[in-house]
Amino acid sequence: MPPAEQLLDAAVTTARGSDVRAAERALDGLVVGDGAAVDAALLARLTRSVGRLWPRGWQPVDLERLALRRLTPRGARLLRDAVAAQRRALPAPVPAWFDEQLAATGARWDTDAGWLDRRADGDRITALRDAVDAVVLVEELPPVAVLRPPPGSAGASYAAAPATGSRMLDRVRALLAKAESTGYPAEAEAFTAKAQELMARHSIDAALLDAGAVRAGGPGGVRIGVDAPYAAAKALLIQEVAAANRCESVWSDDLGFATVLGFPADLAAVELLHTSLLVQATAAMLRGRGERRSGSGRRTKGYDESFLNAFALRIGDRLRTASAAAAEERDDDRLLPVLAARSDAVRGHLEQLFPGTTRHRLQVRDEQGWASGTSAADDASLDPRRPAGRLGGGR
Repeated sequence: MPPAEQLLDAAVTTARGSDVRAAERALDGLVVGDGAAVDAALLARLTRSVGRLWPRGWQPVDLERLALRRLTPRGARLLRDAVAAQRRALPAPVPAWFDEQLAATGARWDTDAGWLDRRADGDRITALRDAVDAVVLVEELPPVAVLRPPPGSAGASYAAAPATGSRMLDRVRALLAKAESTGYPAEAEAFTAKAQELMARHSIDAALLDAGAVRAGGPGGVRIGVDAPYAAAKALLIQEVAAANRCESVWSDDLGFATVLGFPADLAAVELLHTSLLVQATAAMLRGRGERRSGSGRRTKGYDESFLNAFALRIGDRLRTASAAAAEERDDDRLLPVLAARSDAVRGHLEQLFPGTTRHRLQVRDEQGWASGTSAADDASLDPRRPAGRLGGGR
């Protein structure tokens, strides 16, 4: 009998190919092999491969998001727990945000012996297949932008997560929750407008405070998941919210996320606003579907996509208007140079991390969907003034 490492290598190699019978024969080799040795080989290879991701820009939540998209629920669980096992081998220092992300995924580890069988739910064959698929996924992932110093690197001890626990952000969350739950457009408008106003003022205060500091930090980044259906329209919403908050966004369609670059207060605003507006847009789209079905037409994919695209562009106009109004209200001669310098810093960070980005052209496939989406964004509007929008996409 070949060693467990050879059996595993054969299973991984054939799983990457298109020969289903060869993959099943290789999996059979793992099934009849020495169970303890196979488990140890799988764990060693998974943890070794996972450990190579951190210096290449990946973070635990990124891996969790992709695993849930591409693996079975058991496969995602196996990979999640393998990350917890790999945590033991991380070189110091390990930043606090890394452990916070790990805890947020629910990853856990007990002991190495019998680790696969404890997660197999009585079906070892399927668990072996899921584990092999997890190895294939991890080993085929490309490098991504390094947004924070990885564990063991210079600066890892000082790489903080974006602020998410301030009283101001708690107030914003409460306002957005009210905007999402109300059935009255005027109320949703008022709640969302107040939330944007609070975040814009907080961002301005942070910018002026940093400008007076001896050593202020530079821009950072976060990744926001973008799921089907209508991923392009959802990525456009992220871009519009990002632009309104002096951030830049790049959509990685193949990996299912958008990377948003900016300063911490602005990144927090983007995450909060995007989540709320996506809820509001989806609810409005569902209402539009009902109206379309009750009329002479019927709902189509083109309608939904046009609806969400129009919503994103119009809401982006209104968010930018609200941000500009907040800046105008602040009577401080330092403000415009400070904000311009921060915008330049964010664009420079974008060019450094994503030198080859391209833009997508929007296509209006359903006139009624476009009109309904624009109207829905008006209902969630922030200000009656409307500066001209811009078409765009991510990468």
